[in-house]
Amino acid sequence: MSQRLENLLGALVVALGDALDAELETAAGRPGATAAALAVLAQEPGLGIEQLKLPLRRTQSATVRVVDQLVADGYAERRPGRDRRSVSVVLTGTGTAAAAGLLDRRYQVLRDAMAGLDAGERAALTAILEKMLGAMTGDFTHSEQICRLCDIRACPAPRCPVGRAAGDAPDENWPAARPIPGRFSHADAAATRG
Repeated sequence: MSQRLENLLGALVVALGDALDAELETAAGRPGATAAALAVLAQEPGLGIEQLKLPLRRTQSATVRVVDQLVADGYAERRPGRDRRSVSVVLTGTGTAAAAGLLDRRYQVLRDAMAGLDAGERAALTAILEKMLGAMTGDFTHSEQICRLCDIRACPAPRCPVGRAAGDAPDENWPAARPIPGRFSHADAAATRG
């Protein structure tokens, strides 16, 4: 049995990973988890360290260091959290602009990779990627890690194959008044339903 398909997929993953890493590091101005932290906080303002550490795949102390760097760079600020012991991390205007630039660069790398595909091939690839991502997704924490650089507006909760596979994405009948754990707020739930 040929392993050519697996080999080609592996080469594509490495090429896209390298291109994304280079662009995101440039956009964030730092290597490591900075880009992911900016992307997550842009879409989920006010997360605490405990929530932020999940998508970043970092320990609590490593996540604190990432937040320290974001604050030192002027990208984020700490605000009081839900109780006296917790903090909430919110991007500044500079951080929001950096996150927007980061997502723009991510899209450009991915658009360039698919530039040779026609509409039918794009539709087929979409279906294949949805199936593969759904099959690869483990639990809620894994879904947060997979989607850490996603633009959740481009793949809203009812259509997210990762969230559906992890059991954390609502369906079209999701009540807007019910909070969705992790990635989605009340307003996001209502917006995804139109």
